[in-house]
Amino acid sequence: MPMDLYYVPGSAPCRAVLLTARALNLNLNLKLVDLHHGEHLKPEFLKINPQHTVPTLVDDDLIIYESRAIMTYLVNKYGKGSNLYPEDPKARALVDMRLNYDLGTLYNRFADYFYPHLFYGTPADKDKLAKVEDALKLLDAFLEGQKYVAGPNLTLADLSIIAGVSSFEASDIDFKKYANVKRWYETVKTTAPGYQEANEKGLDAFKALAERMLKK
Repeated sequence: MPMDLYYVPGSAPCRAVLLTARALNLNLNLKLVDLHHGEHLKPEFLKINPQHTVPTLVDDDLIIYESRAIMTYLVNKYGKGSNLYPEDPKARALVDMRLNYDLGTLYNRFADYFYPHLFYGTPADKDKLAKVEDALKLLDAFLEGQKYVAGPNLTLADLSIIAGVSSFEASDIDFKKYANVKRWYETVKTTAPGYQEANEKGLDAFKALAERMLKK
């Protein structure tokens, strides 16, 4: 039985999970959640996920939400020995560091800067933008002399971070001015399995949404 993934195509965390599934050659039963019409707040979804967030994965009797928890679970169960989430404690610690940087710093700061402007029409905050730039400078430093964000191999950290960084294309943030970030971005786009299907399609949907919302 394929696992159910409750998702929204434009969501960066959802796209990160889709990238992981493609890298592991897993088939997911995709269940679209209409956030605009409040499907995530209906009793049947709240029974699955009281946090009412996407992505949410249902694997038999196990329910997981939070994208990075889903990603690591998929590799732990279905990708033993994969470089995506290495079993060596030191190598895994570096991947975990980058995943936590993405969650608590890079993607968090992007969301704090861009989403109020996008969804609620609040003026862009220059101080919040400066924090995004500081986070990108960190990413650029992490990538100095490195092919990927956690070493020589493609890992979950790359898949999570590129899903978020690609979303910057819908904003006024020029992440490609950072040479290491630009190089890494183009590398992951061509080496992550199924990148176009798993990330680009949803990114196009997010960019179209942003274009509509910002014209209002």
